Amino acid sequence: MEVCYQLPVLPLDRPVPKHVLSRRGAISFSSSSSLFGAPDPRQLSQRRGAISYDSSDQTALYIRMLARLGSESEAAVDSAPERRVRRLLSLQRYLHSSRLLRGAAPHIPLPILDEDYTGQARCMLEKVGNWNFDIFLFDRLTNGNSLITLTFHLLDQYGLVELFRLDVVRLWRFLVLVQEDYHTHNPYHNAVHAADVTQAMYCYLREPALSKSLTSYDILMGLLAAATHDLDHPGVNQPFLIKTDHYLASLYKNTSVLENHHWKSAVGLLRETGLFSHLPAEDSLSLERDLGSLILATDISRQNDYLSRFRLHLDQSNLCLSNASHRHFVLQMALKCADICNPCRPWELSKQWSDKVTEEFFQQGDIEKKHKLEVSPLCDRANNTVGNIQIGFMTYVAEPLFAEWSRFSDTRLSQTMLGHMGLNKASWGSRGQSLSPPPPPPPPRVQASPKTNLREGEYPDTS
Repeated sequence: MEVCYQLPVLPLDRPVPKHVLSRRGAISFSSSSSLFGAPDPRQLSQRRGAISYDSSDQTALYIRMLARLGSESEAAVDSAPERRVRRLLSLQRYLHSSRLLRGAAPHIPLPILDEDYTGQARCMLEKVGNWNFDIFLFDRLTNGNSLITLTFHLLDQYGLVELFRLDVVRLWRFLVLVQEDYHTHNPYHNAVHAADVTQAMYCYLREPALSKSLTSYDILMGLLAAATHDLDHPGVNQPFLIKTDHYLASLYKNTSVLENHHWKSAVGLLRETGLFSHLPAEDSLSLERDLGSLILATDISRQNDYLSRFRLHLDQSNLCLSNASHRHFVLQMALKCADICNPCRPWELSKQWSDKVTEEFFQQGDIEKKHKLEVSPLCDRANNTVGNIQIGFMTYVAEPLFAEWSRFSDTRLSQTMLGHMGLNKASWGSRGQSLSPPPPPPPPRVQASPKTNLREGEYPDTS
């Protein structure tokens, strides 16, 4: 087994999940390891220790001895009573597995560092409203469960679980299934992106213009829409689905294909888990429609439609947040901002997102080349760079949107976002990655075409 930074490799007395070693180092050792002879399950009662180190700075966080575990082997743990499993496993790890929630027999290795990581995660949640919230670190601390942990925390913090009489087990199962339906192999459109958008949405919901006007129902819809807005994203854009005759393109008649799929996937999980089954049927259907309206607003091919309407409201100063339809429209704009807010984050976070979304574009381009298809704009890694893609995206998509949002909510947060975007744009330029000037902004009709599907960092090349 290879451990980064040339740290010594010790024979392990139990398997360590790959995601642990890839995020932070974890080495366990004991007298029962093969270093002292062949491992014997009966020798697991020997004291053993663990070292955890942060791969970013090679700093050992702590070295500690674990308590005596008794003589149970992993097979014995699997057959132990539920209370014994709960005692051996952290609640976070226990609840994470959807197989447990579905009633399957548990098969989870004994944890080493769960409590320490989750303790740090709880500390981070105390500052979840900070704009510089590091979702990548939070995801590591929650063992890849950032979306579940963050969304549940926010729903509970607002008192929505109690107010809407949500069954906690059903809610948790719903969130587990949502996280599982995001594709981990997508560099960008995965559960961490959904968690990042949910955290950004929370920041916007706390802005004075919204916090004093939104109802609990509005907040519930905003958080659920943020968590599910890219559910089951395939990692390719709408034009790709259309030109390959994908069944989703046919199903949704080449219009907001991905967004319709995200919405219907979310509705399917709501119904599967029965999260709102205790509500009257009419209320449940209304909730599903409102959720869909928010998710469909993230279709960036309709960016100009929403932006023009938003600008007109601001010019005429006629947004009335006591009006339910106006509140819903502002929630749509907030979700749109949250979905493409990566250029507005601090550089160390923004750059990571820029690299990830560009890599996803390039992977699509590689597939198109492999199958002799026309390469989509911005998807050819030979002719594009992260820098020129991001500079163009900021100039023609992000800046116009966040400038209007700042008019609506002229707060410190809005100024911070615009400030970060300006600095990030300058940073990409100074790195010499803008190999050619970005194309001119497309006319509104081109951008609003149902066949134009812009994801983050993508804008149509009209040259």
